[in-house]
Amino acid sequence: MTEHPFDRAVRLDAVDAETFRGATDPAWANMVGPFGGITAAVLLRAVESHPDRIGDPLALTVNFAAPIADGEFDISLRAARTNRSNQHWMLELRQGGEVKTTATALFGLHRDTWADDETHPPSVPAPEDVARGTFVDAIVWANRYDMRFAEGPVPLRAVEPSTSSTTTLWVRDVEGRAVDFAALACLSDVFFPRAFLRRGKFLPAGTISLTTYFHADQREIDALGSDYLLASAHANRFSRGYFDQSAHLWSRTGQLLASTHQLVYFKD
Repeated sequence: MTEHPFDRAVRLDAVDAETFRGATDPAWANMVGPFGGITAAVLLRAVESHPDRIGDPLALTVNFAAPIADGEFDISLRAARTNRSNQHWMLELRQGGEVKTTATALFGLHRDTWADDETHPPSVPAPEDVARGTFVDAIVWANRYDMRFAEGPVPLRAVEPSTSSTTTLWVRDVEGRAVDFAALACLSDVFFPRAFLRRGKFLPAGTISLTTYFHADQREIDALGSDYLLASAHANRFSRGYFDQSAHLWSRTGQLLASTHQLVYFKD
């Protein structure tokens, strides 16, 4: 059986007790280097693969310090502290002795408590009733997903600037791979830069820091299968070459799976 492009991209080999080696995959190429979401996914997979890891992912912060070149990379990681119910990890992705990406990850054990959702999914048509969207050819990684925009599609040509930065879409793996935590980490960066929508055109832009909070446990993740997720993102402020983005991802049944926040640079 042919290995799925996602599994191929997050495949890691242990070099020693604190180092994993991986390699970029052309199926996940972006405008410059690999798609940030796949980098987040491989960093999360590194912690998941460590024999000392406990629990499920709770939070992941990835800081994109420099472009990752095509080829092999090493991920060094260590558990900075392990408590009774949570565990704190520190990671660095290096190429040629240079740090390209840093990250922190929080894993933890879940317990039964009172629960409630205050954030609810927007009302949109079912994915089967929304046409599949397209990206420009240069954004190779987008071909890995079936994306159906209910609001705020990517401007494929120059259009009038929008007064809203919100994009809402249904998204799933184009080959039907089931969602796991690493795939959810990747999907947390599925949104194109909000400045594209507000300015009505493509601009030089890139994520500097991405944080994802995982609200689902393993049981909820396993129940997702390969179905569409509903994802919605908006910016809060554009100022002096930077903007932030807040986003949420829900299951089709309305369960909040993850919330994300990122800082993006842009030129205009």
